[in-house]
Amino acid sequence: MNLNELVPTLQLAIGPMILISGIGLILLAMTNRYGRVTDRARALRENPELAGRLPDGLAKQELAILAKRARSGRFAILSVTLSLLFAALLVCVLFTITFLGLDWAWAILALFGACMLCFLGGLGLFLHDVNLSLKTFRLSESAFADL
Repeated sequence: MNLNELVPTLQLAIGPMILISGIGLILLAMTNRYGRVTDRARALRENPELAGRLPDGLAKQELAILAKRARSGRFAILSVTLSLLFAALLVCVLFTITFLGLDWAWAILALFGACMLCFLGGLGLFLHDVNLSLKTFRLSESAFADL
């Protein structure tokens, strides 16, 4: 293998590497949000004084929504992590194909497709989490408006 054969492969690998960087930043935001959800749920469960300051039944309703948010966040993180895995495999496959001189365009297409599907699934679950958080906000807003 000479440099003329390697340069196009390096150029092709730059795209997935940028994708990995961007997805990593989104994963960071998701894990931070997931941590906040679990911290809030833990605070409501372990601190009866905090739950007592909320109007009747609001703590239980909020805990139920937080459980849904945690589940959604966990699956979003899993999906986006799988997307990262497929993007990293794509880079490895690009170099392997070039090194061995194979014509496996289907493998590149399959890995990129899997990467994008997992990424889109994770983003959809992330949006679901955002909508659930707005539901919690509206719930507490209406409960305090009645006071």
